[in-house]
Amino acid sequence: MQKQSIATGISLVAAIMLMVLAALSILEGTVAISGDEIYVAGVDYIYAFDTTTWGWIHVVLGVIGLVCGTGLLFGTTWGRYAAIAVAALVMVANFLSLPYYPAWSLMVIALSIVVVWAVATWQPRHPRLQ
Repeated sequence: MQKQSIATGISLVAAIMLMVLAALSILEGTVAISGDEIYVAGVDYIYAFDTTTWGWIHVVLGVIGLVCGTGLLFGTTWGRYAAIAVAALVMVANFLSLPYYPAWSLMVIALSIVVVWAVATWQPRHPRLQ
């Protein structure tokens, strides 16, 4: 029971955190699309895309993350599964963009792991099931 209450609390925080990270991802992508010089790749990287491509990837994931975070906040089943899928995609995208902005990418990967754990552990109670 205590595990569920912790998971419930963290899942609600995860929903809000997912929405905030999604908004920040949209801003991050917008900066990359605009051609700002904040993103610099110092070494050759096998997963090299230009910053405009990474910008669009982050914008699209951000928009999807906002929708999934809203669904998760309301405890919908589709929101839970979609939040896990989006968090996993965000982890992959940030791993692949590590050379461009390593500190931010590592932080987002760590927060995505927390989101996946919380959402996977949470078992919301629906009134019709009780």
